[in-house]
Amino acid sequence: MIFSNPSGAPELACDECGCRWFDRMHNRCFECGTEVSAEAQSAFRAALASFEDAKCDPQKFTNP
Repeated sequence: MIFSNPSGAPELACDECGCRWFDRMHNRCFECGTEVSAEAQSAFRAALASFEDAKCDPQKFTNP
């Protein structure tokens, strides 16, 4: 799950419980232990790239 924080930057949240805290060593949610899927990671990278592009041209930003 991807959402925008108050400054507009994308943040990744657990698809199962919505927690925003992850154990990067084990690639799992701290709250429920669900593994972060490759699809979620890919979508988050795309959202970050879109956000970075928007810094240069705000008209290009599309919120996921």
